[in-house]
Order: sequence, then C-alpha cells, then structure tokens
Amino acid sequence: MSGHSKWNNIKNKKGKEDARRGKIFTKLARQITVAAKEGGLDPDYNPSLKVAIDKAKAENMPNDNIDRAIAKAGGGDNDDNFEEIVYEGYGPGGVAVMVHCLTDNRNRTAPEVRHIFDKYAGNLGQPGCVSFMFDKKGSLGVLKEGLDEDEFTLIAIDAGAEDVVDRGEAFEIVT
Repeated sequence: MSGHSKWNNIKNKKGKEDARRGKIFTKLARQITVAAKEGGLDPDYNPSLKVAIDKAKAENMPNDNIDRAIAKAGGGDNDDNFEEIVYEGYGPGGVAVMVHCLTDNRNRTAPEVRHIFDKYAGNLGQPGCVSFMFDKKGSLGVLKEGLDEDEFTLIAIDAGAEDVVDRGEAFEIVT
C-alpha cells in the first residue's frame, strides 16, 4: 500500500481487471467462432451460436467483438483454425471421463490433457474406450398453461422425445 499515490493503486487495479476481461473475451470469441463454423452464421438457426452470444453478452462483451468473431468464422481473418477434440479416459477409482477441448493445436493439447490425467491419478484412454457409457441428451422446459398432460406427452413422443416429466409448473422434455 503506497498510501500517497491513489492513481497508482487505481492503475494497478484497472490493469488486473482489464487482463481478466481480455482473457474471458478471448475464450468467448473462440467459442462463438467455432459455433458459427459448425452450425452457420445465423443465431436464429444455430442454437449453439445463440448460447455463445448470450454468454458473451452476460460478460459485457462489446458487440463489435461478437460481430468480429462471427465474421472470422464466415471467412474473414481466418488465421486461426480452432477445432473441438474429445479425449476419453479414466479418473481416480476407474471413473469414466470425457474431456471436450477447443484447440488450435492438437499436438500441444494431447500432452497437456495426459499430464492432467496423470497428475490426478487417472489415465488417458483410446478413442471409444468410455464413450459407449455416455448418451448425449437434451432437456426442454414447457410451461403447462392449459396443456393436457397425456395429449402433450403423446405429441412430444411422436416428435422424437424420449420422455416427458411433470415438474410442477412445467413439463420437462428429455430428448
């Protein structure tokens, strides 16, 4: 504590906060770029892009940064090529673990993931060694407001839902 230089304290505090926000903005921009590459540039038709944009707005990311990340996926400024990789392995006690990574360099990511598995008494497995134990599921919530439970359940199952669960004020659709 300097006690006499208030500006120096403010400068240091602002510098730390700006560095933290910059790190978050970079991570969110990568998520937006990958989501836009995988599902299209329109958030109305790409739910993963819409979620990524909502996360960015929740962190007060400027709209210019969001637009730049989407444009990058559309072909402009295509310097970095990020891809999503899934690693499988076993944690302590034989617990099955699936790790989803977003990386621009596969050769750097694999040893880092292997190191984390080793550090916490696990081991990295071969592709497919634990994925058969997992199912990709989704969950949707619909307010009851005048819906008949039996009729709604039949409509949802006909549309491809696995199950409809009554949660009090709403139905939960498991897909």
